[in-house]
Amino acid sequence: MISDNLKKVQEKINFTCQKIGRNPEGIILVAVTKNVPVEKIKEVIFLDVINIGENRVQEALKKYSELAISHQPSAISQVKWHLVGHLQKNKVKYALKIFDLIHSVDDFELAEEIDKQAKKIGKIQDCLIEIKVSPEVTKYGCPPEPEEVKKLIERISELANIRIRGLMAMAPFFEKSEETRPYFRQAFECYSLLATRYSLTYLSMGMSNDFTIALEEGANMLRIGTAIFK
Repeated sequence: MISDNLKKVQEKINFTCQKIGRNPEGIILVAVTKNVPVEKIKEVIFLDVINIGENRVQEALKKYSELAISHQPSAISQVKWHLVGHLQKNKVKYALKIFDLIHSVDDFELAEEIDKQAKKIGKIQDCLIEIKVSPEVTKYGCPPEPEEVKKLIERISELANIRIRGLMAMAPFFEKSEETRPYFRQAFECYSLLATRYSLTYLSMGMSNDFTIALEEGANMLRIGTAIFK
């Protein structure tokens, strides 16, 4: 089942990239494993998905420990762990133990805490700035205006143990995925204005219900859970 679902997702990525003239090899698929049991995570890893995304730090730590004692540790060791959910400051020191990329830095105070805890363990933590393109009050993020994002990046650049690698955005949910387009377009416009100046690499946006629209609007990192593990 997972292999079939993953094949369908990859076919959609390939088809969309072909339609818009992009190279699918430049697209990073993050399999989001919120509430997914470890056995299914192993299955997707052994299908050559090496980017695993988790929403909650404690859940991720538990799964990481279980996978670390797997009978096939060589495959597990290739995994890159992504924190795609909101990060509270009191969870930062635990998050830094396992996550390769944190997608959800939304203010300077959180960045300061990441820098502080990363310094303690001699780590430079890669992060994305989450920008709030959605009007939903439940969504987090830095204001999406390029000047606001620029100010935050420049403040964070003064910290030695955190490195900003790109932006992350989440569109509101719509039954018709086409309605997400203006939100993704706004995020891409911000990214394109800042990418060269600040050496940004990743634009993380698009989930199971809207990732083809996100691809069309410039995403190069997709966070897909339900479409793979349903």
